[in-house]
Amino acid sequence: MRVAGAAKLVVAVAVFLLTFYVISQVFEIKMDASLGHLFARSALDTAARSTKPPRYKCGISKACPEKHFAFKMASGAANVVGPKICLEDNVLMSGVKNNVGRGINVALVNGKTGEVLDTKYFDMWGGDVAPFIEFLKSIQDGTIVLMGTYDDGATKLSDEARRLIADLGSTSITSLGFRDNWVFCGGKGIKTKSPFEQVSVSDFHL
Repeated sequence: MRVAGAAKLVVAVAVFLLTFYVISQVFEIKMDASLGHLFARSALDTAARSTKPPRYKCGISKACPEKHFAFKMASGAANVVGPKICLEDNVLMSGVKNNVGRGINVALVNGKTGEVLDTKYFDMWGGDVAPFIEFLKSIQDGTIVLMGTYDDGATKLSDEARRLIADLGSTSITSLGFRDNWVFCGGKGIKTKSPFEQVSVSDFHL
């Protein structure tokens, strides 16, 4: 009986050692695979960082030529998200800055120095167009004018106001309708129509 018991103990120990060996080998393989995967990911991450495209001012897709201003604009989304106007990597107007509002949002910039001269918004739904007209008439020659709508920028917009904006280089202002999304960059004294203008027609008057 003692011999048989000893034999069983030896077998049990052998099985335990074999099991431990197999587990340890599998564990090592898994660890090696994990480390290899980790190193591979690390190499890929390093490569990704080294090939990451450069960031340009205001998040635009490429650098501006010398003696040019980098800018980016986004109109408001319905009456939920306000417009955003960025110039030379400085956000001039946005919901975060709490200086935008329903209607037409305007930023005036010195065309030579890039200095921000003024930022205002004019309610073209429930407001009066007269202050907006006076504001447009007061803009000095050589001023860059950036505009973006929020919610509705057209209901109170009179023919005179549209003409004054058209004189700044806009082509779409004459047909701007209720709740159209519109962004525009022009200038006082511009001799041609501005190429920096986009409009998205609202479903409300399609």
